[in-house]
Formats: sequence, C-alpha cells, structure tokens
Amino acid sequence: MRSRSLVYDVAAALARLGVGVVFMAHGWRKIEAGVTATGENFDALGVPLPTAAAVYAAFVELLGGAALIAGLALPVTGALLFVDMVGAFLFVHADRGLFMVDGDRAQNGYELVVALGMAALLFAAGAGGRLTLDAWIVRKRAARPDEPRDEDDDEEDAESFVESLRQAELKFPETAPKPAEPPAEPAAPPAPKKAPSRRSAPKPAPEPAEPPAPPAGTEDDKPVAGRRKAAHRRRTGDTQPVKPPADGGAGAPS
Repeated sequence: MRSRSLVYDVAAALARLGVGVVFMAHGWRKIEAGVTATGENFDALGVPLPTAAAVYAAFVELLGGAALIAGLALPVTGALLFVDMVGAFLFVHADRGLFMVDGDRAQNGYELVVALGMAALLFAAGAGGRLTLDAWIVRKRAARPDEPRDEDDDEEDAESFVESLRQAELKFPETAPKPAEPPAEPAAPPAPKKAPSRRSAPKPAPEPAEPPAPPAGTEDDKPVAGRRKAAHRRRTGDTQPVKPPADGGAGAPS
C-alpha cells in the first residue's frame, strides 16, 4: 500500500511538471510578444474583451504553470487554468478540427487545448499527489513543535480515527443515555376573581324576625287597664246568670 502511494505521488509530480512547463512556455510567449500585440491577435480571432483576455491568459499560464510544478494552491491554480483552456477552445480552436497539424498544413486544432484543460481539471480535483507544497504546509501546521512527524503519520491518524469510530459503534447500545422525559406541563393559574360591579344594586337587608306570639292565658298579665277590665267583665258576665225582672221585664207597659 505504501509503495503504491509513493508510485502515485511520483507519477503525479511528473505529470504536474510536464503540464506546468507547457503552460509556462505559452504564457511566456504571450508576454514576450507583448500584451498589446496578443490583445490585437485575440481581437482578430473574435475573442471578446481582447485586452483583458490577453492579460488573463498570459499571467495565468505563466504563473499557473509554475504553481503546478511546485504544487502550490492546486485547487485554485487548476481551476484558473481550466477556465483559460475553455476560453481558448470556444473562441479559437473549436472550428479548426482536432489536430494541430493535418498533413503538411498547420490546422491549429483543439487537441492540445483539450489535453491541457482536462489535466488542469484533474489537478484541481485533488490529483496532485503528496509531493507538493500544499501537503508540506498542511503537515507543518498539524505537527507539534516538540514532536517530529513522519510522512505516513496522516495514514496512521486516519486508521486510528476509523478504529475509534468502530469501538464507539460497538459500545453505543450499552452507554447510550436514556431519553429525557418531557417536562411536566405547568398548572394553569387560577382565574382572577371578578371585582364587584359598581352598577349592581345592593342587596336588601334581611327583615327582622317577628317576636313569638304570647301563650294563651297570659293576656291579662299585660299592664293595660282597659283591656284587663274588659276581660274581667267578660268573665264575670259569663259565670253569673241574668235574673229576669220582677215586673215582667223592664220597659214593659203596665
């Protein structure tokens, strides 16, 4: 596994070297001819914004080729070079056929543009290998100042991380926390008492209870002279019989 990784890294470094040299050569040629002359050439070929396109193509090809060789910022470098080749394919080489040279005639086809563009896209996707400045910077940031690290430490760290995940999956059913019970709903607050309305009529006061009637036979004990005499007369009149008059009745004619 390690020998295959080393072979891949060496092959990727050689591929970056070859593609980067080709890009640098084309960029240097544009700068040597002059940005103005390159812009006029692009204008004649029908490229939109010829001056801006000439500046972009010259510096991206020159500096991007050097960055490919060094393996610096490969995702960004590869993407910029791929865009450069897409523009060259659409505005210059698309209608000239596949081959650069067809027989004795220079056809200026798109075979080189397609090959360089696909290689740049591959490097942008992460196929640059580990023999790059990007990988060296990452290892320097991850390494501790008092603990040196080897080239294969990244693989060992990845294997230990995967093993820890497996152990966690095996222990998860035993150590999984119980789901928390939902909190009890708070009791509803008591309804506020309604204040008495000022417009409501006041309740009538309760009537006093009537005094109990006196018992029978106690009516003579009242300190009223008239009623007592009348009652005494009624009792004496009831007990004594009335005698008829001697002359046959009072008021009778003689």
